[in-house]
Amino acid sequence: MKTLFTAMLGTETNSFSPLPTGLRMFEETCLFRNANYGAEVPLYAIPLATWREMAAARGWRVMESLCAFAQPAGPTVRAVYEAFRDEILADLRAAMPVDAVLLSLHGAMIADGYDDAEGDLLARVRAIVGPDVAIGAELDLHANVSRAKCENATALVLFKEYPHIDVGERARELFTIIADALEGQTRPVIGWFDCRMIGVFHTTRQPMRGFVDRASALEGRDGVLSVSIVHGFPWADVADMGSKILVVADGDRDKADRLAAELGREFVGLRAAISPPYVTLDEAIDCAAHYRGARPLVLADVADNAGGGAASDSTFILEAMLARGLKSAAIGLIWDPMAVRLAFEAGIGAMLDARIGGKLGPHSGRPVDLRARVAGLAHAVRLPFGGAMAPAGDVAAFEIGGIAVICSTIRTQCFSPVAFSAVGIAPTERRVLVVKSMQHFHAAFAPIAGEIIYVTAPGSVSPDLTTLPYRKVRRDQWPFVENPFAAA
Repeated sequence: MKTLFTAMLGTETNSFSPLPTGLRMFEETCLFRNANYGAEVPLYAIPLATWREMAAARGWRVMESLCAFAQPAGPTVRAVYEAFRDEILADLRAAMPVDAVLLSLHGAMIADGYDDAEGDLLARVRAIVGPDVAIGAELDLHANVSRAKCENATALVLFKEYPHIDVGERARELFTIIADALEGQTRPVIGWFDCRMIGVFHTTRQPMRGFVDRASALEGRDGVLSVSIVHGFPWADVADMGSKILVVADGDRDKADRLAAELGREFVGLRAAISPPYVTLDEAIDCAAHYRGARPLVLADVADNAGGGAASDSTFILEAMLARGLKSAAIGLIWDPMAVRLAFEAGIGAMLDARIGGKLGPHSGRPVDLRARVAGLAHAVRLPFGGAMAPAGDVAAFEIGGIAVICSTIRTQCFSPVAFSAVGIAPTERRVLVVKSMQHFHAAFAPIAGEIIYVTAPGSVSPDLTTLPYRKVRRDQWPFVENPFAAA
């Protein structure tokens, strides 16, 4: 009987976020041990549950260790990272000998003293199991892939979709690659190409959609086991930040490198065409004021996206909506536990003076003082996303002059219209919906939206990457230079 060791550790670190990532953030988001999350698998445990099911079908024994993920924020506290890392390593030593290790990581985790935390973890796992044990890791496509990650893994597989609706599918892909290697059917090797560019790329739009489909179609042919497009996470100020192509091939590293380079240069050639169309805050509010579509106009507040490490309490768009006198509008989710607490104290229908948002520094804007009616309350709201549920905590809706402001006690992005409907705000009956999310909202909101606009309001996930105060990021990448391969 083969033994499979699994674990999950990750977060997406924004170097410019005002929020440190400590133990409580993991506890609020996802922290389980030995698969004690029960029958309803949380979002971040999907890979572990998938691997356990696939291993059971083969009669393998599974030793599942830590499952820890924190809502994206600033660097992880050193003691917290080291404690989690050492717990996984201790469990691995206790489980030895093992035939394979599968890790669910993010790929853009920074801890104090560790710019490449997951590269550090992979290197220590490799040191324990030795050179011959297969190690596979599933990563978010917003990973920053280092040589340490590639050199210490047998195979790396990244999400293909943004929004990330394929987490379970990629987990199955990785398991199959590692299982085939254990059975002697394949010998995975990783090819790697640095695209020398940074950016945000939506797989829901052409030509990015077509590029992903063409790359995926290469898998399973001519010895190509997997192709991953590494978007990179641009708000991580580390030397390895940037877009790359990874190819896992059967035994032929030269082939893997050649294909990665071929796809990588095509990816670079698309760089301008695949960048999202952002509009300014003034332009967005003007569009909202004149919008007369049959279905809601959705404005994405991308720079205050909790999923990218922002505080999710900025008031820039809310202030502009109020100043313009917008009606039939709603905005969410604003992270403001105190405002929610006061709303629950007052009760539905009560009028109260509320100070909303603007609490976490310059990127949050000014707090907005309002005389508002409590329009809706809900305990322990969960938002569907990617086949699982994401906690939003207690949620309150404040109604101010035709604008519903939705606040939550847990910092999370607005994955779903449930963020509105849970507190009695019918999203399809509002003319304008503002969602604090960069792209994960798209899967659930696109079916009800008449139009979607991506807004560049201020925030710690600003899409204007050339203005970020990087210290470690390489400057030979686009958009810092127009053509990163001009002299190549």
